[in-house]
Amino acid sequence: MTDLLFTLQKLRFRDKLKKMVHLDMTEVTSMKKNLQTAFSTRQYMLSKDFEIYYYSDFYLSQVKDHAHDYYEFYLFLEGNVNMVIGGKDHAMRPGDIVLIPPKERHHAVIRDQRVPYRRFVFWITEEYCNSLMETSSDYAYLMQHVKVTKNYIFHTDVVTFNTIRSKVFGLIDEMRSKRFGREAKISLCVSDLILHLNRVVHEQNYPKSEREEMNLYQGLADHIEENLDGDLSLESLAKHFYVSKYHIAHVFKDSTGLSIHQYITKKRLAACRDAILGDVGISEVYPMFGFGDYSSFYRAFKKEYGISPKEFKDMQVTL
Repeated sequence: MTDLLFTLQKLRFRDKLKKMVHLDMTEVTSMKKNLQTAFSTRQYMLSKDFEIYYYSDFYLSQVKDHAHDYYEFYLFLEGNVNMVIGGKDHAMRPGDIVLIPPKERHHAVIRDQRVPYRRFVFWITEEYCNSLMETSSDYAYLMQHVKVTKNYIFHTDVVTFNTIRSKVFGLIDEMRSKRFGREAKISLCVSDLILHLNRVVHEQNYPKSEREEMNLYQGLADHIEENLDGDLSLESLAKHFYVSKYHIAHVFKDSTGLSIHQYITKKRLAACRDAILGDVGISEVYPMFGFGDYSSFYRAFKKEYGISPKEFKDMQVTL
C-alpha cells in the first residue's frame, strides 16, 4: 500500500512538473514573439544611453558594410551566418557574444536564408560606458581587451549563455514595465549585464588555476612590500600562505622571471636606496630593511647599482 501511494505521488509530481515545464516554454515562446522587432537598417541610436532588440529573420537581404559611433553587442542565438569585422570573416555559432567597438566596420553575411537568423542586439553609447567605468575599472576590461587584441567574438557554453540571456530578458521585461523604481532597476540591469559580460570574458582569459596563481603572486608581492624588515624566507612565506615552498618559487619565477630571493633583494635594496636619498644614515638603513649585516648589504648594493652605498650617498651630496 505504501509503495502504491509513493508511485501515485511520483506520477502526480511528474505530471505537475510537465505542466510547469510546458508553461515555462509557452511563456518563453510568447515572450520571444512579443520581443521580436522588425529588422531595420538604421545605424543610429534614438536613445541617448542604450537600446536593445531581439531579431528573428528569414530571407534577410545582405547588410552593407558599415560602422557607427556606439558599442554594439550581438548575442547570437541561431543561424548560418558569418560576421565580417575589420575585413576579417568569422563563422558564428549559437552562444557567441560579439562586441563591435565604435567606428569598427562590419557586416553580417547570411550563408543560408532558410535558417532563421536570431540574435539579441544591444547598443550602448560611449558616454554611458564611460559613466560605468568611472564607478569601477572592471567595466572597462572587455572594451580594452577588444581594442588591444582585435578579438571581437567570444564563444560560451550553454550554461553561461543561458545566464546572459536571462539577464537580457530581465532588462527587457523591466524596460516594458511600469512598476515603481523602473528607471533605477533598468540602470541596475544594464550595469549587471555589462559587468557580467566583462566577467565571462575575463574568466575565459584567466582560467581558475591561472587566476589562483595570479592572486597568490599578488598576495606575495604585497606581503613582501609590507614586511621588508621581517622574515621573508621561503619557509615563512610558505607557512603564511599555506602553500609549498616549491609552489611559491614556481609562481614567482613564472610571474617575474626572477627567483623570489632575487625579487626580495631588489625590493630591499630599492628601499635602502630611497632611505639614503632621504638622508637616513647608512648604518641605520640596512637593518631597517632586512639585511643582517653590513657586508652582505654592501655586496648586494654594489652588485645592483655598480657603486658602494657610501659612494652613492656622497654622489647625492655633490649633486
